[in-house]
Amino acid sequence: MARIPTRFHGPAQVSNVAATKYTVAVAEKIELRNIHISNPSGSAVTFTLSIGTDAAAVRLFDAYSIPANSILNHFCYHTVDAAEIIQALAGTNNVLVLVLSGTRLVLG
Repeated sequence: MARIPTRFHGPAQVSNVAATKYTVAVAEKIELRNIHISNPSGSAVTFTLSIGTDAAAVRLFDAYSIPANSILNHFCYHTVDAAEIIQALAGTNNVLVLVLSGTRLVLG
């Protein structure tokens, strides 16, 4: 099994509608290791991120407030299986900047 350090998404702005940021390929898994969010604006903005189609039961962040002019680096270890998706949305359209990174595991 190959283990490949990877940036899965971004840097890219987050919309105010739940949108897929990454879909795990067939015959792969990923280890989501870092969620980096920056808020370059002068106001706090909420952030929501889920593994799977956005719903309360699958959210890692649920309307989490990111302070003005700040950065959140969330170091984690979440395994995401083949065909699963990661979705995100922000309380204000196109303000927050998101980067997802970790390790891609090529199976077989």
